[in-house]
Amino acid sequence: MAWEAPLLCYSGIIAGADLSATTNQYKFVKFSAARTVVLCAATTDVPCGVLQNTPANGDAATVGFLGISKVQGDADLSFGNQIGTSADGQAAAYTVADTTKFIVGQVIQDNSAAGGLATCSINCIPHRANIA
Repeated sequence: MAWEAPLLCYSGIIAGADLSATTNQYKFVKFSAARTVVLCAATTDVPCGVLQNTPANGDAATVGFLGISKVQGDADLSFGNQIGTSADGQAAAYTVADTTKFIVGQVIQDNSAAGGLATCSINCIPHRANIA
């Protein structure tokens, strides 16, 4: 079962879209405008953190950017996988050789199926594409 530990979260961030569906919680988000976030929508997006709540458009968004968080897996993730965002905001395993993706975490407890929750160390600062 996925778990969490201390996690640093941004303050003063709002949802730039309706993220109130429970299926959006624990997905990667990106900044969309000043102090607003939306779900990551491409594998090349730069995640700013993991959504911890389910805010409606304009409501406060709790976004964890450094620490241990639950994260939805795009597939069955394994311990040690390095992760970034998939095209729907879930975590996907990537290799350092893939210079078009942003690795922002690592799996420390796997999920058991696609869409399931994994426990991951998250570090969304600083951002840069992987260097092979």
